[in-house]
Amino acid sequence: MFLRFFLIITCFTGMSISVSAQENLGVIKHNHLALQVADLPASTKFYSEVLGLERLAVPDNLKAIRSWFRIGSDQQIHLLAGRTVPVNNDRNGSHFAIFVASMDKAEAFLKAKGLSYHAQVRFGGVKQIYLPDPDGYLVELNEWKEPAKN
Repeated sequence: MFLRFFLIITCFTGMSISVSAQENLGVIKHNHLALQVADLPASTKFYSEVLGLERLAVPDNLKAIRSWFRIGSDQQIHLLAGRTVPVNNDRNGSHFAIFVASMDKAEAFLKAKGLSYHAQVRFGGVKQIYLPDPDGYLVELNEWKEPAKN
């Protein structure tokens, strides 16, 4: 009897019933970023030797067309072979950002390797470095600071 009454009230008041509805997807955290690249060996070298990311095992059937890297404790970057058009990008466009231990050391490393980059100081006095990967994807470097404790 109560259920019938509740359903009638619901119909007349416009209330909706959804036992399993969510207000969003329930995203927990980031998993991986996939970038399509033109030259997989060159990009693999950049992500492993310049950025210093740890290479991850790729299934045997994907080794010729994929390179995977760990970034942070449990996130990844996946490189996918097959890019046939250039990346159209600039510092105000698409990019991804990573933390480094020291901006001074990062910049010294880039200079020693003769790599092209752009350094700037943004609002609040924060130094940033942008460097392109072999395809032109921009990587933003920021110095890691421990979060303030309240």
